[in-house]
Amino acid sequence: MDTLLVTGGAGFIGANFIHHVLAGNRWRVVNLDCLTYAGNVDSLAGLDAGRHRLFRADIADGPAVRRLLAEERPAALVHFAAESHVDRSIDDPGAFIRTNVVGTQVLLDAALDYWREGHPDFRFVHVSTDEVYGDLGPDDPPFSETTPYRPSSPYAASKAASDHLVRAWHRTFGLPASITNCSNNYGPRQFPEKLIPLMLLNALEGRELPVYGDGQQRRDWLYVEDHCRAIERVLKHGRPGRTYNVGGNAERSNLDVVHALCDLIDRRRPGNRPRRELIRFVDDRPGHDRRYAIDATRISDELDWQPEVDFETGLARTVDWYLDNEAWWQRIRSGAYRDSAGDSAADPERDGYGGERLGTAGGAGA
Repeated sequence: MDTLLVTGGAGFIGANFIHHVLAGNRWRVVNLDCLTYAGNVDSLAGLDAGRHRLFRADIADGPAVRRLLAEERPAALVHFAAESHVDRSIDDPGAFIRTNVVGTQVLLDAALDYWREGHPDFRFVHVSTDEVYGDLGPDDPPFSETTPYRPSSPYAASKAASDHLVRAWHRTFGLPASITNCSNNYGPRQFPEKLIPLMLLNALEGRELPVYGDGQQRRDWLYVEDHCRAIERVLKHGRPGRTYNVGGNAERSNLDVVHALCDLIDRRRPGNRPRRELIRFVDDRPGHDRRYAIDATRISDELDWQPEVDFETGLARTVDWYLDNEAWWQRIRSGAYRDSAGDSAADPERDGYGGERLGTAGGAGA
């Protein structure tokens, strides 16, 4: 039974990926997660304890990473761990540099030594974002793997730096590493600071829906299960040194997304008035990218992957998951989910993931 080392596996995409691969493969997963505010042990509920082990450590802790590689002897490392919220990167860029840049460099150094020490079939898959490319004009062609990097936010710049490090460790040292750059993910288990879950939960509770600027920022939306399938394809069949863009073929404006959410919730949980009336436009975020779009031709042609879930179906599944799993998000609202992370977890008031943060009119965008 092959072992995967997954970093950031208590986060949104990482947790969904672990559920996906354990359901469809005879693998075991070692999950390395620092359990910062967005790491949620509740998202790992239901996993086979005999095939999943959660190891709490920082990816920037070199000795811990090396010890884990030596003890668990994984066949591959899939690297999700990252600070990922753009608004937070504007408030505190240093945390993003430490985790996304320094943390990735520590992982690469440890993985390189591990690969050289007698694990020639080892693979390293680095999961990144389309935000490294900057933004597009309304008539520009979608991002391809050859689009020059032009990050706008501290978050995007830190991910661009980590991509460059992975590429350099392959080119210079030969480490068998691949990179994926995905469009905006949505689906179950997403922390409620991102656009879709924030608007969904606020709409359920009759609270204001703060939308940045005019709401016409456009994104390509990718259902998280489709993304997990793509990463699995890259892990099994991707070429070392290759970058693969992963998109959902579902370009929508933020306002269109909020409207669709409001209408879905009105049908499932009728209220006293249409939820669209809760929308409030707030000051735009500094440096807010206007449009992203992904050309996923390479992964389609080389690895036979295409998105299977269209946006309307995926959004309906997402709404239904949150309606059916109220205990999951209520524990985030109250801060109780941090109890599972242990006594050394960050303080909820300091990190701002309690109820007040999720309900403020500070705007939301992707």
